[in-house]
Amino acid sequence: MTQDTHDLVIAGSGVAGLSAAVYAARADLDPLVLEGDEPGGQLTLTTDVENYLGFPEGVGGMELIQRGKEQAEQFGAEFQHGSIEAADLDGQPLELSLSTGDTVYTQALIVATGASARWVGAENEGELMGQGLSTCATCDGAFHRGNDVLVVGGGDSAMEEALFLAKFADSVTVVHRREELRASEIMADRARDHDDVQFRWNAELEAIHGSQEEGVTGATLVSHPEGYPREKAESSIGVERETVDVGGVFYAVGHTPNTQFLDGTGVEQDEDGYVFTQTDEAGRPTAQTTVEGVFAAGDVADPRYRQAITSAGTGSMAALDAEEFLETRQNLDESSATAPARPEQSAP
Repeated sequence: MTQDTHDLVIAGSGVAGLSAAVYAARADLDPLVLEGDEPGGQLTLTTDVENYLGFPEGVGGMELIQRGKEQAEQFGAEFQHGSIEAADLDGQPLELSLSTGDTVYTQALIVATGASARWVGAENEGELMGQGLSTCATCDGAFHRGNDVLVVGGGDSAMEEALFLAKFADSVTVVHRREELRASEIMADRARDHDDVQFRWNAELEAIHGSQEEGVTGATLVSHPEGYPREKAESSIGVERETVDVGGVFYAVGHTPNTQFLDGTGVEQDEDGYVFTQTDEAGRPTAQTTVEGVFAAGDVADPRYRQAITSAGTGSMAALDAEEFLETRQNLDESSATAPARPEQSAP
């Protein structure tokens, strides 16, 4: 075994990675947590979290992450800045090349690198993300009771977001750059048939108005009868602009799982890059990937729910599976070391 090989490395410091770190550290695995280039993940973009168990008054996203890190450190987890740029997962030990230039070796790896929500490039989106601009209706929809809100997108996720937001908002307007949805027919029909959901066809979000103190107060939409108006706005031919008063904007244009470093490693992913996890011999779900000793947790393996609480759950699953894997390896190594040598047989 290579010198300074860790028992377990956890890639990612969002809720999934921190949950895995707490479980692994309590099991005396001394996990090394690679915080990534954006420590804390997507939850750090959320101001208040009201649906995480144990916080009846709500908790700030950044505070929840910080408390999770402190809890993991209390049990012995080590944190290191940097992300994995390349990985050699063929055999033991696993070799990880980091963005810092370091190389780390480990017997087991938990991939909890998350999935980044796609942004649309609207003016002021960086300043207002988490201040009325959101990428998760389930997380933040309840903060918009009585508001008029926009949903940007045209797929199933956008329809789901719009229908969920209609439970709270006075009105929901779906902004789509074409006049045909990418959503499945059943989801599109549900949204079209809802009294509080409207559509702005051939329109795109150009700017978001407001401040970190006030939150979102409005938005500028650009439209063109032939669609894709922002492309046409560069030449200013035939485009129209309109400023609307809204209290919230939700992006629903998809997520990109942070799994590029797994390409070519044998870890199977779907066409969008989400990691496949396996079932055991009894058909029960696990966090094990298609490469022995590599496990996945959180949004990196979850294109559907993407909630803090589900990420925490799969983080604990990954740690428990990693612990079992390491124990099995240790027992095999000890058995091999103590097995008596076979007596030599004399020739007949």
